Amino acid sequence: MRKIVPWLKDSAYLTPLSPACKMCAQGAKLVLLITGVCDTNCFYCPLSFKKGGTDCIYADEWELHNEHDTETLLREARNIDAKGAGITGGDPLLVWKRVQTYIGLLKDTFGSSFHIHLYTSGLQNTGHIPDIIAAGLDEIRFHPMPQVWDRMEKTPVAQTIKKTLTQNIDVAIEIPVVPGKEQQILSLIKWAATTGVRWINLNELEFSERNNDAFIIKEYEVKEELSAAVKGSQETALSVLKSLTEMDFNIGVHYCSVSFKDGVQLRNRIKRRASHVAKEYDVISEDGTFIKGVIYASTEQLLEVLFAELKTTYHVPSKYLFFDKEKKRIEIGLWILETLAEKLKKQGYDCYMIEEYPTADRLEVERSPLPL
Repeated sequence: MRKIVPWLKDSAYLTPLSPACKMCAQGAKLVLLITGVCDTNCFYCPLSFKKGGTDCIYADEWELHNEHDTETLLREARNIDAKGAGITGGDPLLVWKRVQTYIGLLKDTFGSSFHIHLYTSGLQNTGHIPDIIAAGLDEIRFHPMPQVWDRMEKTPVAQTIKKTLTQNIDVAIEIPVVPGKEQQILSLIKWAATTGVRWINLNELEFSERNNDAFIIKEYEVKEELSAAVKGSQETALSVLKSLTEMDFNIGVHYCSVSFKDGVQLRNRIKRRASHVAKEYDVISEDGTFIKGVIYASTEQLLEVLFAELKTTYHVPSKYLFFDKEKKRIEIGLWILETLAEKLKKQGYDCYMIEEYPTADRLEVERSPLPL
């Protein structure tokens, strides 16, 4: 009888576990959204309105200027000391030539051990799968639609999976865990196991801005007040794993929880990036976020005057200062600003302690006015 292996943040698996999942747990996988375009229209699609349906490219949170902007892609990979990449969408096969080019670039730059996996519905441009495998793809994850989980054999995606299994590549299936679909998921896994698929990834279903209305119509609820995970999804996944322990299948099955994605995968990737991009004045928190002081003014001219004064009058070393023209603020070591905040406030400046992600979008987590 097989045993369920409890893993990080409520995730669990039946061995073997994909190398891609191990790298994701380390935060070592670059997330490469190669396009937001897709023609399957899944009701549970978590992609944002900004990205969904748009032919955009993101390396983690960093948007590329265009498909030729390879400098940004490689820079982000170095910023997180990436050991691999996960290519997602949209459906990457819709831009298969772009995928082929990027895989070649990443392999040429970082070496053959740089592990690359890709997600696809496996419905369009499937004839070019051998082309992207030849470029160096290590693992391909197919996403069958829920309506075919219990009748895979006669579907187009099944034929594509079987053809791909003859290639030199690891083949997996990745689906969301829709509450109440336990039998359909088991049926899919049984088919996959007898076909030769190596791994199954079961993702906990999650609310997003894009799927919120559809989830409300289906009367889904969040499982906890501070979680976007759908109530019942985890229970269904664990029930599937338990049923599989009593069956004679050796296929690897990984249940990936929302808290795993946020509390392990994202957190570790952020920590890796923080160590590479932090400025001298950035204090790195335990979670990998930056804590710093910032100063705002009513006009950019006033900020320029203060920036000069901070160096000349207050003798703040240049390495602890930065004029952020994009966000229209001065960044400064928090410990320095705490000694100046009261005086600067009297001069009409707004001072804050902020916490933000070290990601390209520099998402702000929290701010507190100074002086406290």
